[in-house]
Amino acid sequence: MLFNSIHFLIFFPIIIVLYFSLKHKHRWILLLLASYYFYMSWKAEYIILIIFSTLLDYFVALAIAKEDDKKTKTFLLLISILINIGLLFAFKYFNFVSDSLRIILSNFSIQFSPPVLKILLPVGISFYTFQTLGYTIDVYRNKIKPEKHLGIFSLYVSFFPQLVAGPIERAQNLLPQFLKKHYFDYARVTDGLKLMLWGFFKKIVIADNLAIYVDLVYNNPEMYTGLSLIIATIFFAFQIYCDFSGYSDIAIGASQVMGFKLMDNFKRPYYSKSISEFWKRWHISLSSWFKDYLYISLGGNRVSISRLHFNLFITFLISGLWHGANWTFVVWGALHAFYMIFSLLSKNIREKIVLFIKLKHFPRLNKYLQILTTFSLVTFAWIFFRAKNISDAFYIVRNLFNWHGFVDFGYLRSAFFLASPYVFVVSLFGILSLEFVHLYQRHDSIRHMLLNRPVYFRFFIYFLLLFSILLCGNFSSHEFIYFQF
Repeated sequence: MLFNSIHFLIFFPIIIVLYFSLKHKHRWILLLLASYYFYMSWKAEYIILIIFSTLLDYFVALAIAKEDDKKTKTFLLLISILINIGLLFAFKYFNFVSDSLRIILSNFSIQFSPPVLKILLPVGISFYTFQTLGYTIDVYRNKIKPEKHLGIFSLYVSFFPQLVAGPIERAQNLLPQFLKKHYFDYARVTDGLKLMLWGFFKKIVIADNLAIYVDLVYNNPEMYTGLSLIIATIFFAFQIYCDFSGYSDIAIGASQVMGFKLMDNFKRPYYSKSISEFWKRWHISLSSWFKDYLYISLGGNRVSISRLHFNLFITFLISGLWHGANWTFVVWGALHAFYMIFSLLSKNIREKIVLFIKLKHFPRLNKYLQILTTFSLVTFAWIFFRAKNISDAFYIVRNLFNWHGFVDFGYLRSAFFLASPYVFVVSLFGILSLEFVHLYQRHDSIRHMLLNRPVYFRFFIYFLLLFSILLCGNFSSHEFIYFQF
């Protein structure tokens, strides 16, 4: 079931009405059944995987908490990690590894015909697998006590607003909220609905209209050069942000309506002044997961310089691979690792350059240059994230600054209006609207700032967003990008 579907627009109000009609002790049953139904609407049989992962980590966590022997506790944790990662490997990476091995061996004239698993990738498997793994690791580290109520733990794993694309919640944040009684609060409910409305606007008006141009170019990149590739790449940077942050806004808003608070997943990432800052603002639930459970486990930054670089490289490489079974994602992760390592190595030189050209005397200019540089580096890396394969990605890189035709008015017009003038104008309107809101929410969210405005002004904004969705929304592109991960 997609958030941007009629199915969800019927499903969600029914669940909300039933939720606040039931007594607190029965609400978890409703939410669990609703969550399972929500997931089964894609492929019913894959609910078995969620139930299996739930039971595995529920009983492993209980066993870890009861055990005093360190070696036995570690063995139990390894069981959880190996089985969960094993399932993820089987459904997501088996064919990728087999095919890569076949290609490598063929270069040495060794014939190898690996089996191919003809199975669909279960929606959200990377998200709920990491959520259950994080829970088990936290129990192992004595950060939390295991949840003894199987139903509540099952709900924690499958809570429908954030089940298929996050945020990846921590047990210490979400589990206690299922035990707390939530009352209908008009201010909280309407605030959640406003966030959902903004999420729908970002997804349907901005992301899905940008997708028309991006798909046209990236699905057949060899047909384009220069400006078309540049526009498509910049458009994709905004498409993926609005698509994914739009999903997060809807998930967080829907949860808030019921009284649950999920973690923020995005904080204006394209206003970051460095790659390090970018990863503190982009997909926060995943980047913090990798930091806490992988990077720190490898030693973090409390190691030698060479080991620090190794830890960063491995973390970003695995982060790239987490996003998909394709070498493009591996390169994308490696690029960000290179950015981070180069940033550390060049810190002293960059500081001297800033002093030499006296940028310190122009702090605002220095800030804008840092933001522009970071955005350019991130956007360049998105080429590998979006490209269908490595050869397409390298073609785009080679032809990105092909200046042939840049001074030709006809070429410029065809590049800007490649899909249609309407698509370009609506896409530009969406990006400008997004940045207008971002400028106004430097210190607080726009919906909270609107509370200080007159009632008529607030409702004008709400109706404008709704009208924009109905008038400019692209309802032909449905699936959220991160559903494939």
